[in-house]
Amino acid sequence: MIRRISLVILCTVLAGSPAAGATLAFDVETGLVFSGYNDVRIPGDTGTLFSLSEELDIDPTSFFRVRILYALSRRHTLGLLLAPLRLESGGTLDRAVVFQDQEFAPFTELKSRYRFDSYRLTYRYDIRTGHPLEAGLGVTAKIRDASIRVEGNGRRAEKKNTGFVPLINFRLRWMTTDELGLLLEGDALAAPQGRAEDVLLALYYQPGERIGMKIGYRILEGGADNDEVYNFTLLHYLAAGAVVTF
Repeated sequence: MIRRISLVILCTVLAGSPAAGATLAFDVETGLVFSGYNDVRIPGDTGTLFSLSEELDIDPTSFFRVRILYALSRRHTLGLLLAPLRLESGGTLDRAVVFQDQEFAPFTELKSRYRFDSYRLTYRYDIRTGHPLEAGLGVTAKIRDASIRVEGNGRRAEKKNTGFVPLINFRLRWMTTDELGLLLEGDALAAPQGRAEDVLLALYYQPGERIGMKIGYRILEGGADNDEVYNFTLLHYLAAGAVVTF
């Protein structure tokens, strides 16, 4: 359902023509993602606490994300982000693992899949525009469509979680020359129920008026602690991308 809604919004934006004074931009990003900690306990109050990244073996994997930016005017921008993510790990633990509705015996060969798909709708107001400094602040409505799956010795258990998360959006771009600058942007918020941060720091190169390129480091961190789920994750991204404006 969430994917269908996102695709409908995407098709609607693509089908329409920008209004007078409006611009449409595509922000595409790809690279490698490395797992920091990824601690899991499901159920959150009775499951076994273990690490998908430190106690099991996990390799870096590729990623991609696409953002559509619709500038209504010089200062007002809407954004739609689609950011799927899959991480797989495997190995054995020297103790029994209770996960969801299954118990896995010690030294069982385990395989896990961590899925974290993010869909975000953002409104941003640009406080400062023009050269050399651009700065904006806004709000993001995030839909998290996630799951954690563990299987081994013929048993399989999976916990799915879909939810809404409000975030604060920010963007700062400082051009040190006409073509070269620094970009800091992201979404973040902390609350008693959990926290989420997704922040990019990148070198920004703009060879032309309608195209920009970026390469840098993205950090994604957060999680939740409640009776159903305990999961806190830290991910490191080596990211490169381009922004094309029409």
